[in-house]
Amino acid sequence: MPVSIPQSVLILDHKIWFYLNVSWRNDFLDALVPFLRNQWTWAPLYLFILVFMLYNFKKTGLLWCLFFLATFALADQASAHYLKPLFQRIRPCNDLSLQKVVQIIVPCGSGFSFPSSHAANHFALGVFAAITLQKQVKYIWFFALLWAASVSYAQVYVGVHFPLDVFCGGILGTIIGIFTAWLFHLRLKLEPLPILTSST
Repeated sequence: MPVSIPQSVLILDHKIWFYLNVSWRNDFLDALVPFLRNQWTWAPLYLFILVFMLYNFKKTGLLWCLFFLATFALADQASAHYLKPLFQRIRPCNDLSLQKVVQIIVPCGSGFSFPSSHAANHFALGVFAAITLQKQVKYIWFFALLWAASVSYAQVYVGVHFPLDVFCGGILGTIIGIFTAWLFHLRLKLEPLPILTSST
């Protein structure tokens, strides 16, 4: 028996969804937004971050990379394999009651909708990176959260998620990012590893 979301919350969620997916559209966003939520769009960024950390921070950088990957795995597992089967919410692009209005510009997929794994994964990675690198990278909080929010917004725009899906996915990812960043800093204190310092 799936867990139910309160009806009053669903009504508000559908109203916001209608604006983001149906009303506030234009040709420019139709072309741009699918790239924002495509995993291959960000693959060069992921690779650059991992290589940068390994090259500049050596052993500590390797530890950081392992925690970065673990953060992604934890967020993905929690959202996709535990919470989605628990709630079993249908995606808007698969919801028969919305077929006449929903705007679908990417393949819908057959998985459940709540919470959004894209939102959970990207907020987890963004928050983890921001907490652990805020002393090394100026404005990292702004760019990390903007990146995660853009990917989350894109999920609603293309028709595969509701706003509540990405909102709760973002909260889940933020909690996981804070948790893994705390573990990372705890590990640094427990072992004689050099603290991250700006490269020269």
